[in-house]
Amino acid sequence: MGILGMKILHKRAFWLFFLLWNTIQAQIRYTIPEELKEGAVVGNIAEDLGLKASEIFVRKLRIASEAGKQYFSVDLRRGELVVNERIDRENLCGQSASCLLPLQVVIEEPLQLYRVEVEVQDINDNGPIFLSTERVLNVAESTTSGARFLLTSAKDPDVGSNSLSSYKLNKNDFFSLNVKTNKDGTKIPELLLQKALDREKQAVHHLVLTAIDGGNPARSGTTDVTVQVLDINDNAPIFEKSLYECSLLENSPKSTVVIIVKAGDTDEGANGAMQYTFAEQTPDFIHEMFSIDSESGQITVTGNLDYEESHTYEFNVRATDKGIPAMEGHCSIRVEILDVNDNAPEIVLTSSPNPVKEDASLGTVVALIGAKDLDSVENGKVSLSLIGEHPFKLKPSYADNYAILTDSELDRELFSEYKLTIVAFDSGSPPLTSKKEVIVRVLDVNDNPPVFSQPSYTVYVRENNAAGSIMCSVSASDPDIGENAKISYSILDSKVQDVSVSSYIYINSDNGSIYSMHSFDYEKLKVFQIQVQAKDRGSPSLSSNVTVHVFILDQNDNAPAVIYPSTVMGSVSHQKMPRSAKAGHLATKISAVDADSGHNAWISYRLVEATDSSLFSVNLYTGEVRTKRAVSEQDDSSQRLLIEIQDNGEPAQSATVTVNILLEDGLHEPISDFRQKTPEPSKRNSKITFYLIISLASVSVLSLLTFLILVVKCVRNSRSSSSCCIRRADSDGYKNPNRNLQLQLNTDGPIKYVEVLGGDMLSQSQSFRSCLSPVSEFSDFTLVKPSSTTDFKDMINVLDASLPDSAWTFESQQSCS
Repeated sequence: MGILGMKILHKRAFWLFFLLWNTIQAQIRYTIPEELKEGAVVGNIAEDLGLKASEIFVRKLRIASEAGKQYFSVDLRRGELVVNERIDRENLCGQSASCLLPLQVVIEEPLQLYRVEVEVQDINDNGPIFLSTERVLNVAESTTSGARFLLTSAKDPDVGSNSLSSYKLNKNDFFSLNVKTNKDGTKIPELLLQKALDREKQAVHHLVLTAIDGGNPARSGTTDVTVQVLDINDNAPIFEKSLYECSLLENSPKSTVVIIVKAGDTDEGANGAMQYTFAEQTPDFIHEMFSIDSESGQITVTGNLDYEESHTYEFNVRATDKGIPAMEGHCSIRVEILDVNDNAPEIVLTSSPNPVKEDASLGTVVALIGAKDLDSVENGKVSLSLIGEHPFKLKPSYADNYAILTDSELDRELFSEYKLTIVAFDSGSPPLTSKKEVIVRVLDVNDNPPVFSQPSYTVYVRENNAAGSIMCSVSASDPDIGENAKISYSILDSKVQDVSVSSYIYINSDNGSIYSMHSFDYEKLKVFQIQVQAKDRGSPSLSSNVTVHVFILDQNDNAPAVIYPSTVMGSVSHQKMPRSAKAGHLATKISAVDADSGHNAWISYRLVEATDSSLFSVNLYTGEVRTKRAVSEQDDSSQRLLIEIQDNGEPAQSATVTVNILLEDGLHEPISDFRQKTPEPSKRNSKITFYLIISLASVSVLSLLTFLILVVKCVRNSRSSSSCCIRRADSDGYKNPNRNLQLQLNTDGPIKYVEVLGGDMLSQSQSFRSCLSPVSEFSDFTLVKPSSTTDFKDMINVLDASLPDSAWTFESQQSCS
């Protein structure tokens, strides 16, 4: 405990006082004298709270006075608690022996609350005051020695040793002073007659009554007492009691009888008849609260009693007879007011609720609240509680102060704010309650990653598309708010054909629109996939990825290319044939391929021009040139044929080849079949053959792997109640209406092709078709445009000259990926 000595010179007074503070159970108490000047230092509150002077500004230390008036403030530079306004103890606490000013020190970041009590000590700044400057007494000359006469009491607003201490009377021959002390310590002066009066000698006596307080130095006040000596009506009224005590409930209605006083007079007739009144100098508020019947002495309530305003009322009643001169007697009345539970508790926000982050830990302080009740004892005891279900709780701190704490996890996406209803109820009977609503806002944290609208995206783009055209858009949403919900899109770096994917496509980071960087060529790139990332702007940022499958759709942008016979652009291929050839003789065979896929790669042959159209024909599908009849001697020895090769695309693409067939005699080695005998290849043909052999080997291995994968899938699916079968395409085998995978080899015509069909009878399908050219050395396995959005993980190109002219179908209840 620290002691600070101060000297204050105030109205000719020199005082010594002490400034004290102590901390008991998280409370600090200072002691100061009243009437300190503005700016006077009470104590270093920062040091007493264990804070540095620099911290109080950063942590926003402030003072909240429970008295309603802000008597103190904090010097933020020094951390000192200083007087903000002159304090008059008498106005603040009245006659109370103890005068405490409760303060609340609120410190934020983090939120803390301390209770500070400032005890205001009384100084002797008020002297005793008589309500009247003169008291006139009528005393009969027949009054015997020892008679007592009540004098006017003095009032001193100070308390303790500074309050009224004693009375004294000026020296005289007939009267002396007697001071009576009541139970509550108040002193009542009485004038005591020492010897009989003689009106004929002295009709009037002038006395001075002095009241002195106990201060140092003492203060005093005086009043004049004039005694008029009468020679008639020598008996004064006498009350049955000198002090009447009673109690009343503060909610007593008007006209309630307080008490009935009664006095007696030994005189007879008019000298013994009395009337009752309030004594002289009775304060006005007593007249407002009570009235007295002049004849019966009955005192009744006329005002609104309030225990919170005054606990007791003390006043004097006078009984005056009707003699000449009139004689009077006095008694004291003490009315104690009893408290009733007539004040509902009040909820006070010590600090406004702070917004709390949704990831705040359990026990985080949100707000500080307090409660007060103007009633006393049990009626003034207040308890607080939270009603409803919410993730908060109340924790008592001290006295009637509570802290609102988080009690469970918060989620702003579920509840962005909470309306807490706090109920206060006292311990009276019946108890009174009050409610207060406190709104707590929940602040967002970045705890939710963006979520795409689809688990994956499938995009179909036609080849030869315009560069810079939009391919598709992806979208993601984030349930957070503000910067935490703002999303930017980007493409994760990956390789497509050993080239960065960023050279193929571009994504708008704001709206997720994906654009092509250049035109695609199906023959070079059929399918690829990209990873799109959606990232929010929170700290730290959260992200999620999605796969976008891009399928290039074939267009008929390649004309058939003639493989055999090999001719230079614009030249004519020369073939020989014996004149002895019969009908159906194979003169030559045209072979061509188309770089496109599917139907765009189906090739047909037809004879456009011929020297003799009746002699030769071209097979529509195989390109075989055969004689329609036997060659005669009349036929020209040189037969020119113009053959058109056309694909099945839309629009169709075509190429032509000119063949000149020479009819010779004596040519005995017929050109029966190109598969049995092939002329000696040139250097160019040898290279083609070499490439075809490599392609054949690769396709064979790939076909075998594909077949094995299909079989494995069928076996797996059969274990999960799925069906798998192998059947002829033209057979009446098992037809499963569910999702299936079909590998079908068509034999309806001379064109040989394989189809892999995925899908069920009710859904759209996707197909892989292998179209084979008439010459077994050239064939391809091509993906035809899918008619559904089924994801593909691979697209196969197969060249297989060894496939037989038959068809098989494989079915499985699951689509291939």
